[in-house]
Amino acid sequence: MIEKINNNQVPDILKESSSRQPGRSQEPADNQVDASLQVTYNSLIEKAKEMPPQDADAVERARWLLLSGELESPENIRAAAENIAKFGI
Repeated sequence: MIEKINNNQVPDILKESSSRQPGRSQEPADNQVDASLQVTYNSLIEKAKEMPPQDADAVERARWLLLSGELESPENIRAAAENIAKFGI
């Protein structure tokens, strides 16, 4: 059974539990820690530059198919929808 908790005791309990944590250093109240995420894409850019020639050929073929309008047939649209349903986007 849970006994009644006096609301006036909660701050004391919190202060006691935090003071018992080992290795905890007291940080100043005006600490301005920067938690921003630093992301660099250099490795991804380098990988993209090393793209094999067959991939470039596939991209060129896809570009040609898009510009020619061949991909807009009902059969191709249906096949694309089935592939999206099977494999995801």
